[in-house]
Amino acid sequence: MRRLIALAALTTAALGLVVPAATAAPAPPRTGFEQTNGASWTGLDEEQAFLAAVDKASRHTAVSRIGESVQGRPINLVRVGPAHAISTVLFICSQHGDEPSGREGCLSKLRDLAFQRPDPKVRYLFVPTANPDGRAADTRTNAKGVDINRDHLLLVSPEAKALAKVIKDYRPEVIHDLHEYGATPKVYDKDVLYLWSRNLNVDGHLHDESVALSKDYAKPHVERAGQSTGEYGIWTDPVTGKPIRQVAGDGQERILRNTAGLKHAVGMLLETKVDAKDPAEAADPALNQRRRVQGQLAAVAGTLKLVADRWVSIQLAVAKSRLAAVLGQGPVYFGGADNEPAKPEDVDKNPACGYRLTAEQFAAHREVLGLHGIFSVSAPGGRIVPRHQEAGKLVPLLLDPRADFGLVKTAPAPHCV
Repeated sequence: MRRLIALAALTTAALGLVVPAATAAPAPPRTGFEQTNGASWTGLDEEQAFLAAVDKASRHTAVSRIGESVQGRPINLVRVGPAHAISTVLFICSQHGDEPSGREGCLSKLRDLAFQRPDPKVRYLFVPTANPDGRAADTRTNAKGVDINRDHLLLVSPEAKALAKVIKDYRPEVIHDLHEYGATPKVYDKDVLYLWSRNLNVDGHLHDESVALSKDYAKPHVERAGQSTGEYGIWTDPVTGKPIRQVAGDGQERILRNTAGLKHAVGMLLETKVDAKDPAEAADPALNQRRRVQGQLAAVAGTLKLVADRWVSIQLAVAKSRLAAVLGQGPVYFGGADNEPAKPEDVDKNPACGYRLTAEQFAAHREVLGLHGIFSVSAPGGRIVPRHQEAGKLVPLLLDPRADFGLVKTAPAPHCV
């Protein structure tokens, strides 16, 4: 064998052949945050260049423009994995423009997934910057002062409309919403906080999967990363640790984690603490910012593990939720949450089969109904929106006079067939 190797070497040299040296694969693109080791957040122009580089270098991604902000900035959707798959997981990042750590986690995670062998069962969708005007201005709201995370029913903002269309078109089974919070007062003080779909209209099977995502997957993954966790919305006494107040708009259907459940997805809100946790972070903003992004990434890892472990269970829960909506099962709740019993007057045990819209009402609200995937049928003088449809969980919350955040107050229809 050694003689053959030596002969081959002599032949190559005699013929003047050049054997190219092995070259390493080019390094995957890095975010602006990564390039500065956490000293600065990735700029919006850097994001565009980064996504273009990932899309060019990976065979497993597709970047599309799903809408524009109030000021005309692009809202991007990144798909990682097969165009069609059994499960779809949606990560929505930076709805609040002054909460950037989730956005950084999304950018680096979509890149990492893009350069791995894809799971044929799952496609991952990322909206890295759901509120680009807010990110540019470092504000919570969009350029018109709308809190996008309170706009998932009425859809008055172009940003919320773009997200609603993604949910309608792709029908994700899991929606992970990434946020941050200020830790003042100190009665509300953990590195990472989580919360699930609490609206009482969310199907019970889906609610349980949402709780599992928060408590059994996000929480332990974050804690293994060395960060403290807690339930979002519970203020605790800093001395005794006992709950003293509940905040967070728990059952509000207009908040994405609840809207997700009403649209048949496992929903979770994830919040990292902005404030410095110790003197070292106070002295080094980059240390603080890296900790926040690491918390987001740990929670995202929990979501990926949930889908890997429980994708069959999630599929069944989603199917049961959709079927229950089509059949019109269960009462309709206009108040309360899973931690707050509904008042008797807020429970309709025999809800109407649908709601009557005048022609003028339908013309005014047709776009929003369509973005929610709600269909209607023609009726004398207008339209009837039946409750027995896949989007039926939303119908009373949009059209019933008792709804707190409704689109328009309409009359229940006595007959829907």
